[in-house]
Amino acid sequence: MDFSEILKPGMEYEIEAMVTGENSASAWGSGGLPVLATPAMIAFMEKASHLAVDNMLPSGWSTVGTEVNIKHLSATPTGMKIKARAELIGIDGRALVFKVEAHDEIGKIGEGTHGRFIIEIEKFMSRTERKGKS
Repeated sequence: MDFSEILKPGMEYEIEAMVTGENSASAWGSGGLPVLATPAMIAFMEKASHLAVDNMLPSGWSTVGTEVNIKHLSATPTGMKIKARAELIGIDGRALVFKVEAHDEIGKIGEGTHGRFIIEIEKFMSRTERKGKS
């Protein structure tokens, strides 16, 4: 299947979230402070990337994360809103590359790239479940 016919560079998605105790560095174990955890920021970026293309894929297909190259530029305290944005910038067969950014109410807090791979869900899960049984 040629996914370059249905996915085009420039496709984007943005999500908004509130920084809470649940996504803080102290809750994630990535630090002890009441600020947005770096892995939580990355998870928001991954979610935006996934949602940028998922509804365009045929039934039974999805994407999985394969690579993150992210800089966390500025801390965001609990109680502030953030936005995570992903833009599809590259397609190579089933490999996708996204430019990702995150902003809080003051300015940019993170940036980088994120790789995802298009998978056929049933085959992917079958292989993964076999792996768990070995």
